[in-house]
Amino acid sequence: MKIFKISLFAVAMSTVLASCGSGAAIVATPIQNIDTNPLKITSLDEEQLKQWPAMDLVKDTVPGMSVDKAYAEIIKKHKGETVIVGVIDSGVDIDHEDLKNMIWTNPGEIAGNGIDDDKNGYIDDIHGWNFLGDITGENMEYVRIIRKLSPKYDGKSESSISAADRKEFALYQKAKAEYEKESGEITMNKARYEQILSQLKPTHETMAKKLGKADYTKQDLATIKNPSAQEQQQIAMLNQMLNFADTVPEVIAELEKGIEYFDGRLNNNFNMTKDFRGVLGDNPDDIADSIYGDNNVAGPDPTRENVKHGTHVAGIIAAQRNNGIGMDGVANNVKIMVVRAVPDGDEYDKDVALGIRYAVDNGAKVLNTSFGKYYSPHSDWVYDAIKYAASKDVLIVNAAGNDGLDLDTVNIYPNDQFDNGSEVADSFLTVGALNYKYGSELIANFSNYGKTNVDVFAPGVKIWSTTPLNTYEFLQGTSMASPEVAGVAAMIRSYYPKLSAKQVKQIIMDSGLTTNTKVVLGGDKSNTASFANISKSGKMVNLYNALIMADKMSK
Repeated sequence: MKIFKISLFAVAMSTVLASCGSGAAIVATPIQNIDTNPLKITSLDEEQLKQWPAMDLVKDTVPGMSVDKAYAEIIKKHKGETVIVGVIDSGVDIDHEDLKNMIWTNPGEIAGNGIDDDKNGYIDDIHGWNFLGDITGENMEYVRIIRKLSPKYDGKSESSISAADRKEFALYQKAKAEYEKESGEITMNKARYEQILSQLKPTHETMAKKLGKADYTKQDLATIKNPSAQEQQQIAMLNQMLNFADTVPEVIAELEKGIEYFDGRLNNNFNMTKDFRGVLGDNPDDIADSIYGDNNVAGPDPTRENVKHGTHVAGIIAAQRNNGIGMDGVANNVKIMVVRAVPDGDEYDKDVALGIRYAVDNGAKVLNTSFGKYYSPHSDWVYDAIKYAASKDVLIVNAAGNDGLDLDTVNIYPNDQFDNGSEVADSFLTVGALNYKYGSELIANFSNYGKTNVDVFAPGVKIWSTTPLNTYEFLQGTSMASPEVAGVAAMIRSYYPKLSAKQVKQIIMDSGLTTNTKVVLGGDKSNTASFANISKSGKMVNLYNALIMADKMSK
């Protein structure tokens, strides 16, 4: 059966790759059809999982981006131009051992002098800008909508609303319904976790005392002779818990983390009374009120826990390669410009729009936007910023979202499509997430998809990258898939700087690998489609082929 094909090249042939800035010719052969390659049937171990996004389908039978192959056979020791990548996110631990040498420094600013040396309006913006100030938690956008519109519409019926206000009233009703649904589910889940924990802790303590150790296994439980009726119930519960982790203390820790997460959502995301924004002193409904925040791009929390997401994203793109520690980012020749604009909650449209403009105006050629929401009161500001980026030849790489939805049927912001269906800009690339298994499980069970509104797919399950305070973790989401592609885009822009953002986007879309096999969507085995039909390109991003195509296009 024909599994994979490369539509970019009709026949196998050698291609002479341009000098990559060094003056030496490189011969490379495009990745071909892998019909005869056997499927991987063994599981990846932890070390292999740490590397899988860089793996190659032909060599490793894992749907990575052929990063290692590209460096070994194409890049080698050739030097490209430095590319600035703007990471618009929660912030970045700029002191991380694997990132500190890869952080952009503003050449127009003198650190710590309290003067706006480069006259861009932002004082001492040495490594980027923090549009959130000391904010970490925030409301969901629909909570902000309810709070804003409640005085006008609370307790009213549609029949009492004027024709001029009905669209706004419908938005209020929709936001209120979503709030009630989401906050209700979180409240219920918190109560469920608390109930399980209240039963599990004393049961575990009793059994640990009986067995003489806390890290007992199912096999240990099975050795208990003549258990009483109460012990039988305890053993049944503990066996059930051991399906979720190797030890019961690990299960307890996960339950406690879950309760902490639910508390955070209830206290921050669904808080109907607290205005988190007030500490900034700006008007979030006035885009002209643009100078606020500070230069602390690592955020206000000394634990830097609140910048884990952005730090992980930055590492995927640019963790220092070949330094003998941590992990290797996709791209070399990269500097990360940090734009802190995404809190624990929904981002403000104003921060996103100004963050895009800030990064563009300060020299970024690729932007990564690993965030999204379903309500965007000032989407026009963001669309204008996306168009501004396009006018300055900047590529935006955007996460598709993690709700297992068809984006051709629902809007998630930011996106690249006006309400009338027309494209905002031709330099905005939306990325879905791949699993490390190909075949029916190729698509991450959480990933959004869409023949029109998702452009490509890239690795997004169990991605190993940098986290705060010199640590590393596996995280997953389209938030991780997007920076994988931002790294590819940065590589193309580094070695082929004359190619436009539009051309780079087209190369990434056209040079990938595809398969006609049916894949499960949204984790629902009854919902399947051909992989080739769930994105605009029908492709998995591949750095090796992208560089070959970039060379061809640049001539």
